[in-house]
Amino acid sequence: MISDEQLNEFRISGEKVRVVRDAMPENDVRGIVVAWDDTHVLIRRPNRNVVKLDRNYSYRPSREPRVSSWEEGTPGQE
Repeated sequence: MISDEQLNEFRISGEKVRVVRDAMPENDVRGIVVAWDDTHVLIRRPNRNVVKLDRNYSYRPSREPRVSSWEEGTPGQE
């Protein structure tokens, strides 16, 4: 699960993140962190839609290469 400190860094910097939800790259969500609570994160996509995602997904800077949690052996966990 991503920490509050990491989420706050993404929010303050406005850096675009990539959220890996499963093994298929076309299902990734890219956008900026808007808000979060204990279980969910709100991501604003480039088309201005907001998506509510589970905090257990993999959150990484969008500029970094994609790393699937399934390749790491622990789906949905980091």
